[in-house]
Amino acid sequence: MQTKQDVIHWLEENQAPFIRMADEIWENPEIALQEYKASKLQAGYLENEGFTIRWGSGGMPTAFIATWGQGKPIIGFIGEYDALKNLSQKNQATQEPVVPGGLGQGCGHNLLGTGGLAAAVAVRRWLEEQGKPGTVRYYGCPAEEILAGKVYMARDGAFDDLDAALNFHPSSINSPNIGTAVALNNLKFRFFGKAAHAGASPHLGRSALDAVELMNVGVNYLREHVPDTTRIHYVITNGGDLPNIVPAEAEVWYFVRAPERAGVDEITERVRKIAQGAALMTDTRWEEEFITGCSNTLNNHALADLQYRAMQEIGPIDFTPEEKEYARTVNEAFPPDVRHNLFLGLRLPPEMEGEPLLGENYPGRNEGEISTGSSDIGDVSWITPLCELNTACHSTGAPGHSWGIVATGGMSIGHKGMLHAAKIMALAAMDLYSDPEQLRKARAEFEEKTKDHPYRSPLPPGAKLKV
Repeated sequence: MQTKQDVIHWLEENQAPFIRMADEIWENPEIALQEYKASKLQAGYLENEGFTIRWGSGGMPTAFIATWGQGKPIIGFIGEYDALKNLSQKNQATQEPVVPGGLGQGCGHNLLGTGGLAAAVAVRRWLEEQGKPGTVRYYGCPAEEILAGKVYMARDGAFDDLDAALNFHPSSINSPNIGTAVALNNLKFRFFGKAAHAGASPHLGRSALDAVELMNVGVNYLREHVPDTTRIHYVITNGGDLPNIVPAEAEVWYFVRAPERAGVDEITERVRKIAQGAALMTDTRWEEEFITGCSNTLNNHALADLQYRAMQEIGPIDFTPEEKEYARTVNEAFPPDVRHNLFLGLRLPPEMEGEPLLGENYPGRNEGEISTGSSDIGDVSWITPLCELNTACHSTGAPGHSWGIVATGGMSIGHKGMLHAAKIMALAAMDLYSDPEQLRKARAEFEEKTKDHPYRSPLPPGAKLKV
């Protein structure tokens, strides 16, 4: 392979094994930190391609780092593969689970990881045939859905020597992401009281559930006194066993989000004070389990420009009439207001509303936009230049984390979006290996954005994931 067109052609001619890999992960969804089949499938393929594999980064058995080549630059491709609960879905355009309550690829991570892997393999072959120096990395990252995998890998230095990183996320549009996503803390609060018969001797009990409920009331009052961009949400994961027994133990699980890491830390401290107050009011004891935290995302505009230039060289995705009809059927299952709000987020001309699939390529269109979702990719973006690419792998009306995303992730719509992303990332990487000026621009932008705020892990000392 000599030219970019050669690399594009190679990915098209060799797409079958990547589609099989994505489909196998789609057909065998695995929850965060349990992605044993997916990680072994990907690592085995890369090992056969000459990559060396290192397992267990961040203390996670389903995390691996695959490396080929030597010398600079070192370019990383970031993959994921975990699924979500209650999103089991048959390979069809109408909602029907394979297993009621089962797992499903509701974020398209079967495509995300495999697309990055395909790009890494294509670039590795190009480098070898060109005789160019450089190192290719693929990161098999578990547990994105609980915003943990890359954070723990980052704490262990997995990304420290990268010159740049490339990744993509399945979307309904082809466009580099130049907005940002918010930082987050993921933590649980447990309260311990004293059991008693709720009818005969309630005065002898100290209700841990009362403490949880009082904490939640306090946090809901806190909402009035935090910035509008803050998000705080919770579920009660343990409320006791029986109504006639005063609960001796109870637990509530919180996510705290804000546009910047410092804001998350500040608000989390206020939440902790509320937990302490709830324990005092109920004469109970409390403890915290800090599961993970993640940083807000810094998307690199210089890398976004490379990605869009690659899109222009590749051209649009050619979706068939049958694929558009499939996507239209998926869209019509969701309420009109949901579809409308999703379209507004695309920032496209009003006359395009109602299009079920978008195959065209668009430049970054969300500069200054703060997504209120979070991703652990943010921690990578504070260590090395990174820009998250979006490609059209699902219909325009399917919300994130829904069966509609699963419905296109195991068929040709998702396959085409994944291959499109692999081509774009491969071509962008070729520019970084071939033209030092492109890498210098990306690095200069990164250093300017981070010079006053160097990366600091959001994890407390000694934090460990329960695997």
